[in-house]
Amino acid sequence: MSIAATFLGGAKSRLLPASIPFRFFAAAAVFHVLLWLVLLAGAGEAVGFRGGLGSTLASVHLLTLGVLTTTAIGASVQLLPVATRRTLHAVWPIKLVFWLTVPGMLALMGGMYLAQTSMLITGAVITTAGLLLYCGLLADNLRRASGLAVVGAYGWTALVALAIVIVLGVALAFNEKAGFLPDHGAAALAHLILGAFGFMGLLVLGFSHILVPMFALAAAPAKRPSFASFAAAAAALILGTLGALIGSRAMLTAAVLVGLAAAALHLWLMVRVLKTGMRKRLGLSFVLVRVAWVMLPATLLVGLAALYGLAGKNGATLFGFLLLFGWLLTFLFAILQRIMPFLASMFVPPPASGGTAIVSELAGARSLKLHAVCHATALAVLASAIILDDAMVARVGSAIGLVGAIAFAWFTADIIRRMLPAKQA
Repeated sequence: MSIAATFLGGAKSRLLPASIPFRFFAAAAVFHVLLWLVLLAGAGEAVGFRGGLGSTLASVHLLTLGVLTTTAIGASVQLLPVATRRTLHAVWPIKLVFWLTVPGMLALMGGMYLAQTSMLITGAVITTAGLLLYCGLLADNLRRASGLAVVGAYGWTALVALAIVIVLGVALAFNEKAGFLPDHGAAALAHLILGAFGFMGLLVLGFSHILVPMFALAAAPAKRPSFASFAAAAAALILGTLGALIGSRAMLTAAVLVGLAAAALHLWLMVRVLKTGMRKRLGLSFVLVRVAWVMLPATLLVGLAALYGLAGKNGATLFGFLLLFGWLLTFLFAILQRIMPFLASMFVPPPASGGTAIVSELAGARSLKLHAVCHATALAVLASAIILDDAMVARVGSAIGLVGAIAFAWFTADIIRRMLPAKQA
């Protein structure tokens, strides 16, 4: 039986109210627009960013927390109960997660942008409370996901990574005022590795074992190579985190090499899923998915080159840009443009009952095409700006990215607009 049949069997009975996941998706779309606005304002600083409070740090966290984490929360609290066939006990904790994390993130990133440590610390504490509550909800759902061994392994490891990310994030926030960390830069690098490769990266790899087969109408990847890929990814994460904390180039090199092996095996599994799937035409979203798949090994190779000073003056900046904007952001919006219409279709009447075929109507939306073109162009232009150390080129790339973000926000608003009549009914 294909993943799609397993996933969809009785799915409606396990769906949350539409307002729960879509409030997170809507927040992510707004944060996405803010991300490009802030990046546009601080383009001169961004091309050679090496850390420190200001507009670039705020834009990085608008991406990692505001877009990636918010989307991950909304998607996981909806998709995991459906995939595991275990409904959540209550809805109010998820609402509380939203009302803690989103205002907390705004305060946190406002403090970064304005270099106000008191606002930064306040936002960090509020955000931490919301994320810890989410950790509890995710752990409860993973505990009941006995039938999804591979996804569960990725999920539990991502959860541990998130817990350490939270601890390091709070420590870094307080360190801006108290200065107690022996090496702020080492802690910040470990924070980046655990947050991007650990929490978000492992969730991306894990959920790919559900979502890619579901959209391709294919069987799940074989368990043995899937676990081998997971083991390599987890080992690379541990090596990278320890290497960052102790400043070991040898350990970071080993992490990259093991990570490349994990990425190669994962991509081989995903390509096999697409080849064996019944659905061959997967549309624009899987063009972006393939771009993200290319970006994963490219990011690791640039990181390896940067370790040995072979990636140019701004090699470290280019590594972070490809990791966050190239791999994670590209993959997230590729999948999100499929998930949102799919979930919305569960809440509107079918065409036979007077409803609309929301999935097919939105599959070729002009806003999605505009977003894809702008996103790809912004990636190329900004990567060039970092290599050339040119602030003017960075401003052009940020402006293009902003247009794409507005287009995706329009797409998100259109889906919510289409669901409103069904909710009122």
